[in-house]
This record gives sequence, structure tokens and C-alpha cells, in this order.
Amino acid sequence: MAPPSPKEFIEAALVATTTPYALSYTDSKQKWVILRHLLSLLQEFPGFKPSTGRFMHNDGTEVNLLRATGCVHVANSTTPTIPLVIWLHENYPQKAPLVFVSLRPMTPIHRHHPFVDNTTGATSPPYILTWKYPPCNLSELLRNLVQLFTIDHPFSYTPTTPACLTHPWLVSTKEALDRLVGMLHYDMVALRASTSDEIEKLSLLQEELKRRDRFITSMVAELGEERMRLEERVKNWAEETDRVENWLRVNDGRSLNARDVEIEDAFEMDETTRARLESSAADLAIEEVMYKLDKALEHEAVSFDSYIKQVRSLARQQFFHRCNEMASTSSPTSV
Repeated sequence: MAPPSPKEFIEAALVATTTPYALSYTDSKQKWVILRHLLSLLQEFPGFKPSTGRFMHNDGTEVNLLRATGCVHVANSTTPTIPLVIWLHENYPQKAPLVFVSLRPMTPIHRHHPFVDNTTGATSPPYILTWKYPPCNLSELLRNLVQLFTIDHPFSYTPTTPACLTHPWLVSTKEALDRLVGMLHYDMVALRASTSDEIEKLSLLQEELKRRDRFITSMVAELGEERMRLEERVKNWAEETDRVENWLRVNDGRSLNARDVEIEDAFEMDETTRARLESSAADLAIEEVMYKLDKALEHEAVSFDSYIKQVRSLARQQFFHRCNEMASTSSPTSV
């Protein structure tokens, strides 16, 4: 038994009422339009074959629909054929058909295609987005897809540029719109890439500015602390200055002539401090005399017996002076 012709298959599918084979088309006029459009498509593109299947919408609704499956060839023979599945929406022709490029592991859809999603194969050219019946139909849709894929093949990255555009007077309005949308899409892709790079650079600059802000803030804090320390020192110096000025005012009339007043009298000191100072001075003087005696003995300016006698006497005096100095140091000093 010979297989049914495409027309017989479509007619049988449209009149089937047995669940689960009944299709989701209910209106008789709608079925007649579907039959006419599908036959026109198959006549112009004989490589496509009709079939039925279950389709799930994005909201989870499942429907039985007619579909046409086949491959289209673009003008460039070096590029691979493009397998398409065209589902007729349950509200066709009022709703546009659902077109998908079949995914192939060896020939993936390039990521930046303006009309084909590279993960699902869903195809949404301007012809579908602006679908209106009449005059839109399946045959014209497929011709439009062939033109689009000739300009921008889904399996090879060929961005549309102004240089590839034909003169505006030599193309239709739809073709010009398709090319313009493709150009705008690739411009947006390029702009998005450059914007991402600029955002990354600005983010790095922002981090650098934050780091510098933290550094400057810490420096300002340190300078503030240093300023407080300097202000405290200035305050102390001012107090010392006032103390010296008061001393000068009190002692301004006192004669400090070296012929009349001893140098020690120019300083205020108690008896203990004065005694310690005198003992220290006597100790240093004896030390100097003993040094001179050593030199004199070395040059034989004095006899050894005289040297020993003088050194013993001076050492005894020096011992007493050092004892007095230590005693005055250990005793409490009265101011």
C-alpha cells in the first residue's frame, strides 16, 4: 500500500477526532487556511514534510499541532544546510507559526545571531514579530528565512555590515528591515562588549580609588594626631617660656657681674645640691692634679718618694669627697 500524499495526510490529520490524535485546531475555516498554506509551502519547498506532534508552550500547556520539517539551502553552497521545524500555532493564522532551527552537536548556532537563540533554536525574525494575517503566510515566511540565512547563517558568525547591504532601491521593505535589525543587533553586541570592558576598567579604577581613599584617610588621621602632639608641645613650651620670663622679671635688678657674684649664685639650689656640686668639683680637681703628677714623674720632674707622698694625700682627700658626694646623693633633697 502506497503512503498517503502530503495532502491526504494533512486532510486526515485535520479531520481526526480520536484522542490523543485529535489536533488543537477547532474552527473549520481555520483548518481550510492551514491546509491551503501548508500545501502551498510543500509545493514551493518540496523538501519539507508534514507531520503531527505534541508541543509544549512556555507556560507548560501541551497541544497537538501540525508541523513541517525540512532543510533550507542558502545561496552559498559551502555552508551547511539549515534544518527547520515549523509548528503551526493552535490559533494559526491569527498567531504566527513557531519556527525552530534544529540543534546539531557538530554545527552549533553561533552565540550572537540576531534572530536564532543558540540554546533552543527558537527563531524570531521581524517577519514573525510583525506577523499579521492576511497577508502573511508560510511560504513567504520561509522565503524570508532563506534571505535572512543567506545574509547571516546561523551556523557561522558573519555580522551584517553596511558594506554588505544592497542599494535600498533594489530590496523590498521587509528585506531592508531584516538587514537593519541584524545590523542594529550586532551594533548592540559590540556596544555591550565594549561597555562590559569599560565597566570592568571602571570597577578596577573604583577599587584603586577606594584604596587611595583609605590610605589618605589614615594619613589625615596620623597628621591629626601629630598636630595634637605638636600643640601639646607648644603649650609646654609656652609654659616654660612664661616660667623663664617670670624668673627674668624677678632677677632683673640683681647684679650678675662676675667680679661681685659667684657664678653659682646665679642659680637657685639648696645646701645639699651645693655640697654635692662642691664635692664633685673637688674630686675632678684632684683627678686632674694626680694626672699632672703622673706626667711629672714620667718626665722625672719630681722624685718617686715625693710622688708617692702627694698621691696618698690626694687619694685620701678624693675618697672623702666621693663619700660626701654619695651621701648627699642618697639623702632626700629639700627644694
